[in-house]
Amino acid sequence: MTDKSQLSEVEHVKDASNYLRGTLRESVQNPITGALYPDDTHLIKFHGSYQQTDRDLESERKRQKLEPLYSFMIRVRVPGGVASPEQWQRMDDLANEYANGTLKLTTRQTFQLHGVLKRDLQQTIQGFNAVLMDSIAGCGDVNRNVMCGANPHESQLHAEVYEVSRQISAHLTPQTTAYWELWLNGEQHLSTEPAEDAEPIYGKTYLPRKFKIALAVPPYNDTDIFANDIGLIAIEENGRLVGFNVAIGGGMGMTFGMPDTYPRLADLIGFVPTAQVVDVCEKIVTIQRDWGNRQNRKFSRLKYTIDRVGLDTFVAELQQRLGYALEPTRAYRFETSSDNFGWMQGPDGKLHLGLFVEGGRVKDTDAVQLKTALREVAGFHTGEFRLTGNQNLIIANIEPAHRPQIEQVLARYGVLGPTIERTALRLGALACVALNTCSLAFAEAERYLPQLLDRLDTVIRAHGLADAGIQIRMTGCPNGCARPYLGEIGLVGKAVGRYNLYLGASHSGERLNKLYREMLDEDGIIRELTPLLAAYAQDRLPAERFGDFVIRQGYVQPTTHGQNFHAA
Repeated sequence: MTDKSQLSEVEHVKDASNYLRGTLRESVQNPITGALYPDDTHLIKFHGSYQQTDRDLESERKRQKLEPLYSFMIRVRVPGGVASPEQWQRMDDLANEYANGTLKLTTRQTFQLHGVLKRDLQQTIQGFNAVLMDSIAGCGDVNRNVMCGANPHESQLHAEVYEVSRQISAHLTPQTTAYWELWLNGEQHLSTEPAEDAEPIYGKTYLPRKFKIALAVPPYNDTDIFANDIGLIAIEENGRLVGFNVAIGGGMGMTFGMPDTYPRLADLIGFVPTAQVVDVCEKIVTIQRDWGNRQNRKFSRLKYTIDRVGLDTFVAELQQRLGYALEPTRAYRFETSSDNFGWMQGPDGKLHLGLFVEGGRVKDTDAVQLKTALREVAGFHTGEFRLTGNQNLIIANIEPAHRPQIEQVLARYGVLGPTIERTALRLGALACVALNTCSLAFAEAERYLPQLLDRLDTVIRAHGLADAGIQIRMTGCPNGCARPYLGEIGLVGKAVGRYNLYLGASHSGERLNKLYREMLDEDGIIRELTPLLAAYAQDRLPAERFGDFVIRQGYVQPTTHGQNFHAA
């Protein structure tokens, strides 16, 4: 039994929260400040929101003796990344009415709204609830949005895998009614003392830290399943889904200056039939609930639990709780973790259009009115919008008769057309939000990466690598929201305008990269990458990926597991 005096601050907040209620109602109604009470800033994460400030305005507001400009990011759960046209239009409306006018498509296949003021939180949440969306467990120490491969053109198998992702999401959604009471004026179970079994899976204090699950359909690893606490690889036999290979213990975050923190890829532990996969996920969650570190949140993810107790011990406990043994893993092969773009056709004759969304930010610019175009398409589209794990978008299940109309709309607003020529480097780029709203960011990411890519594209084109498909990922801090440690080129912000450069991840998302240079400014990044790209163009083997090339040539040593990530 853990001594309660040794628990982290957040554990005490959860324990006293009355199943995530806390004083949130009073915080939100307090008109004196744009912020919440301190404890409630932890609890609101479980409701899908982070309190943030506009860091661009900090100095000026201090000079004027004003409190920081507080606002809220709301992350809407979208299991498997699938949204209806009606839901897309509603999110577009809410972005205009209550947020900053843009939609952020995240690396976990969700929508984020930024810049929502405290007084508008309830109206915003009620707005997307009206189209059957919610933000409960969008953040916080629970299982978050369940990801699913976003390639519906592949086969009927995709529909089955997506349904499994929905089942897992529903099963692991918190059972507390606090969300409905606080934001939706719910009237069920309004007792001030909920029953002790209000959370049959999570318990009163939920998990030690966040928990992530992703499913993928080979040969596409577009959800980066090995970066997740649980990664599920769909196994097909004779044209049908028979089950999943299970991988556990992935996670991207680390802390600068603490080498005992590290990114880690999940370990494969066995195969389970489709009917058992929800049960397996639940039991893994409960082990992490019981065994995870609740004293130091820097070591609270499942990856550290597994490395502390040993993988064999963890799997033995899992099989004991299940009451059966996992089967041996089955053969599979991943080729890429990137998205497909352009027109695709599924086996049922329906069409799908993959669209690049730079930085995942759906907005209108002078050159491209992406947000306006997608809203117009949503007005007549009869299929879905599918958010990808790479911050892009698939207009899915398009009736063939609608193709000319969609092409016409997208061309009219500059989204499609012969003048758009993007390198594969840019098409595969990922960036987290970072500055100006993320409180953890040391440097820019989303706002800056396009500028850096303008210079890198010149180098790429000069060496004939415009179609090479090198993956570049940038984050403003080492927490890894854009999965930078799985980028063939990874850039992690360490100070304003300065980045650590990592090289050598596999293109299929099955090997971490390794530190190559530290504290580079923009000129330094270009200076370091130019000769590497030139050598790659000159000396690569047939079909050799950039991440494999830099290892073969000895620029970095391969990272074989998380605990040697920091080794030279």
